[in-house]
Amino acid sequence: MSNNIAEIKNKDRVINELMRFIKKVLAEPDICEKALAIARKHIDQKDADHLIAEELSAITSVKIPIEFSDADKLFLHVLKEVVRDEQALY
Repeated sequence: MSNNIAEIKNKDRVINELMRFIKKVLAEPDICEKALAIARKHIDQKDADHLIAEELSAITSVKIPIEFSDADKLFLHVLKEVVRDEQALY
């Protein structure tokens, strides 16, 4: 039973973190453009997630720590997926 409670709390934490991030992107729309450009630059590199996170943290108000949270991992996954979908169109 406590495992279920921990899972629910983790999901709530991830959702709250993603909500704060979405608000930030909506308040600062250039973050999206910069994030996509950074992802395009690093997507095929060996340590793409860390390179993307490091550069995005350096040049925007988005701060992704070295130890990724579940929300960070989800964001990076979706960001790379958008870039791959974009590349597939061309």
